[in-house]
Amino acid sequence: MSEVVTDTEDTFTRTASRQLLLLALAALAAFVLLMFSLGWLSELTASGATTGDAVDVPSRTVSLAMSSEPPQLDSTRATDQVSGFVLGHVMEGLLRYDATNNLVPGVAERWQIDAEGATFWLRDDAAWSDGQPVTAHDFVFAWRQVLDPATASEYAFILFPVKNGEAINAGELPITALGVEAVDDRTLRVTFERPVAYFDKLVAFATYYPVRQDFFESTKGRYGADAKDLLYNGPFMITRWVHNASMRFEKNPRYWNQDAIRLDVIDVPYITPDYSATLNLYKDGKIAVATLNSDTLANALELRWPLHRFNDGSVFFLEFNHRPGRITENYDFRRALQLVSDSSELVYKVMKLPGNLPGVSLFPYWLQGVNGFFRAEYPPIEHQIDSAAAKHHLERAKAALGLTELPAIVLLTGDDPLSNKQAEYFQNVFSKQLGLTVKIDKQIFKQRLAKMTSGDFDIVMAGWGPDFADPITFGDLFATWNLNNRGRYSNPELDRWVRVAQNSLDPKTRMDAFGEIQRIIYDDAVILPNYERGVVYVRDPRLQGVVRRVVGADPDYTAAYVTDG
Repeated sequence: MSEVVTDTEDTFTRTASRQLLLLALAALAAFVLLMFSLGWLSELTASGATTGDAVDVPSRTVSLAMSSEPPQLDSTRATDQVSGFVLGHVMEGLLRYDATNNLVPGVAERWQIDAEGATFWLRDDAAWSDGQPVTAHDFVFAWRQVLDPATASEYAFILFPVKNGEAINAGELPITALGVEAVDDRTLRVTFERPVAYFDKLVAFATYYPVRQDFFESTKGRYGADAKDLLYNGPFMITRWVHNASMRFEKNPRYWNQDAIRLDVIDVPYITPDYSATLNLYKDGKIAVATLNSDTLANALELRWPLHRFNDGSVFFLEFNHRPGRITENYDFRRALQLVSDSSELVYKVMKLPGNLPGVSLFPYWLQGVNGFFRAEYPPIEHQIDSAAAKHHLERAKAALGLTELPAIVLLTGDDPLSNKQAEYFQNVFSKQLGLTVKIDKQIFKQRLAKMTSGDFDIVMAGWGPDFADPITFGDLFATWNLNNRGRYSNPELDRWVRVAQNSLDPKTRMDAFGEIQRIIYDDAVILPNYERGVVYVRDPRLQGVVRRVVGADPDYTAAYVTDG
């Protein structure tokens, strides 16, 4: 889903001029991303396939590694990309994305959407993995569960377009007041709170997946915590989940479109964030795909393996804790850090992996505006580095806080190699430029999410991936009511523009609102954009049909197949 795990790193050489180097690298990155946008995944070297257990053609099995296990698989509460990847293979909503990234029928065989609401007609052969039919009642229960304040779903906001959704989540109405109705087992009717320009995209998202009430209640609060605590209606089922060690997905014989699924088994015998270990597994023929960082990229180039590159649509940034009592609540303090932050230096001198772009906005380059790309029509404010001005703002912050010396600030980060390198870079910059003491708090993925949710940080290295292909998926991230707003930033002006974007069907009105949101995010130093992520990886050529996408489960193996050729 949208809370993303960091990856990728390392190595370029300098030219005589730093400015020329940055320009050259920016041009290279732009060219690579143009190739991505045209659907060309680069094969940059000669052959070099793995052999071994990674691909087993007779059993139609592929073996993979995951960087982290999902924190949990309750679709009403899941927030992260790892859970989204798993759920996208074992569950299905009303609609889904196909191999060409178009929305197609899922549980719903047809639908009708207008300004007032939507009606979905469910297919007769949609079934749960225990053989019982998937019904409209399963969607009603799931959506109510998401919005129930007792669930504390951080994704409740994504259901606010449904009538009374926000009031229910605020505890002002009972969950039965939600504007969704099972007319009968096969007909789901939805009433909107306001006109929604993108509702078809919403229902493909995991928070809109169905949940069967009797099974949910039988798990006694453990729904999605283990393989046995989940009921499946998607292409695959989880048949093994050894926590922090391995997972196994097997084809779901009761999936309505099972004939289109060409893999019988997706085996994940390894869960590790270690890039070197992953590359060695790939070398030994134990896994079919390996994501590279700088060190492993150099190794792959030496071995002349075919490389594939992809920009996954995610934006990474430093997020401040805006809660009362935190130093980072102070605008001048945030502005001081903003004025010494250089995303180009981070990308080109620290990370050094092709495909990454310097962060300049909360809104990534690929989002569409009125007639073209959003950022071409609404250029971000040009960022300037100014150490003298930064020190001035820092002194203002001290005065406002009544401090002569600032205490150490805590930077929460992941425990992978790239996160370590980035955290040390920021620690060094803030120390040298501003004299600040930065304590790095390294945590595994699951624990980092928990600390983000509880607000146990001053600054966190965070990332956000798109839930669907509309700027609102980034634009409402720092709205007051959005629980994925981990730093609890609250600004009535930003909230007002978010409402404009949500309530209008006019493209120009909506994009004007996103332009204002982009301005506020920069002017108020809500976050410090770092980079837009590019991924470089190797793939066993016997594994074909893997879909990489900006929106939806990524990578997607539901159309994949294995071959001897």
